[in-house]
Amino acid sequence: MADRVRKVRYCYVTIPSRAGQGAKVLAAVKQAGVNLLGFSGFPARTGAAQLDLLAEDQSAIRRLARREGWRVSRPKKGFLVQGTDVVGAVDRHVQKLAGRKISITAAQAVSAGGGRYGMMLWVKSKDYVRAARALKAR
Repeated sequence: MADRVRKVRYCYVTIPSRAGQGAKVLAAVKQAGVNLLGFSGFPARTGAAQLDLLAEDQSAIRRLARREGWRVSRPKKGFLVQGTDVVGAVDRHVQKLAGRKISITAAQAVSAGGGRYGMMLWVKSKDYVRAARALKAR
């Protein structure tokens, strides 16, 4: 089966970098019934962490963030890749971008079990349209 590359919108929230803070965000997302397509958390600056939230309904994330008092970014764009987990699955997409001299800002990939994998991929805004074409993103 061919990989599916989707254009996605996401936003991020900045939270204190303390134990349990990310868990509070995810619990609130769950309680609000928001389905996440992807999630990434990492240190942002001293004392803070950034949580990227790729949701099916970004407006629901924004409403939740207002209600919870989270600092939320403006909407951003990225890609979600889903497909069959084979040797070179990620490399195939990375090479498409490299061949067009498009730098990857960040990427995360994981085996999902059952012969499947997923990857979140970010490029600079100026390269987004070219990357979407290269990846045949829908």
